Amino acid sequence: MEPSAENSAAIVIGATGGIGAALCDELEAGGQYARVYRFSRQGGATPLDVCDEASIRAAADKVKAGGMTPKLIIVATGKLHGDGMMPEKSLSALDADAMLESFKVNTIGPALVLKHFLPLLSKRERAVVAILSARVGSIGDNRLGGWYSYRASKAAVNQVVRTASTELARRAKDAICVALHPGTVDTGLTRPFAKSGLEVQAPDLAARRLLDVIAALKPADSGNFFDHKGERIIW
Repeated sequence: MEPSAENSAAIVIGATGGIGAALCDELEAGGQYARVYRFSRQGGATPLDVCDEASIRAAADKVKAGGMTPKLIIVATGKLHGDGMMPEKSLSALDADAMLESFKVNTIGPALVLKHFLPLLSKRERAVVAILSARVGSIGDNRLGGWYSYRASKAAVNQVVRTASTELARRAKDAICVALHPGTVDTGLTRPFAKSGLEVQAPDLAARRLLDVIAALKPADSGNFFDHKGERIIW
């Protein structure tokens, strides 16, 4: 059965974060979707932790059991610092455990979300899957160095997006899978590193800009990397 206005859903993973919460609020206010799922580690009856595949599977099963068809999936999780982690300024600061944690949250978790949620997409209608990445994950744009773990984990999730888009195109030609750079947003993730001269956006503005970019995407854009202005970023 193809989705209608009555069973179309938007899904935000990382819905208690600054950007994730703002995205949910904007989506609910817009009224385009019958239901907006807010999934997060603190998600009540169905928590979703991207580091726990069983919780990802349970969340996908909940959407499927509810008869809802995702038309939009946004993965808004990410980790730059915390629990003793800080972006490295040099190779001498590398720590294996911290690097592994960065890959678990920023790369492996989103990949597992794609594994369990992409099969829920309609095969014949437009749907968008967007993974929030970061410009610092661009290899071609890296001129400053540093931040080894975060850069590498975001570059890796970009490759996951590119590869998943190729597979997705074989079963759902109108589906779109992209990586998005939200810009610098006033959240706990980026606040300690916001420098003067940068455009720091409020979460609600960042959410609106991202949703505008998503609305303008076409199937030919699948597998690419865009910023919050809709401009393509070099891999």
